[in-house]
Amino acid sequence: MAQTADSSPFDPRLFREVMGRFATGVTVVSYMRAGAPAGMTVNAFMSVSLEPPLVLVSVRGESSFNDHVRVGSRYAINILTEDQQHIGGQFASQGTRDHSIAFSVLDGTPLLGNSLAHVVARVVDVRAAGDHFLYLAEVENLLLGAEAKPLIFFTGRYKQIDAHEPTMQWSARDGW
Repeated sequence: MAQTADSSPFDPRLFREVMGRFATGVTVVSYMRAGAPAGMTVNAFMSVSLEPPLVLVSVRGESSFNDHVRVGSRYAINILTEDQQHIGGQFASQGTRDHSIAFSVLDGTPLLGNSLAHVVARVVDVRAAGDHFLYLAEVENLLLGAEAKPLIFFTGRYKQIDAHEPTMQWSARDGW
């Protein structure tokens, strides 16, 4: 059993609090569920490799995402702006979602408009990891979107910082 620095038994609440001190961007992972766009808020997202370009999302074992996304499926990472905080909240809740939130579709993959950026990737491997599944995917499309402030998650709350990037697009089919 893991122990904390003072040698007491592992405390999952303390673990969550310590991990909350690591600031992350806020994303909505979007995918197709029964032919319709679906999504969930995820801050456990990372780039893995440049060659080949790989990304990874970590998804709770109880998530319905696991019933719809498999090896060969595509998902999109929509990196949210601070103005999209309500969207992050909508897709984080298990309750009713605001169906007025519009998606566009790129190569059969739903994207949230007005996001900072999008990564469209095809799943190449799924691994169980504790109470989560890790979805490793090869990047097929990259889009830089809105010039806006990013939405950040830190200590269990949404936060904002100031950063701006130019708008660009890339596709594995077209190159630069």
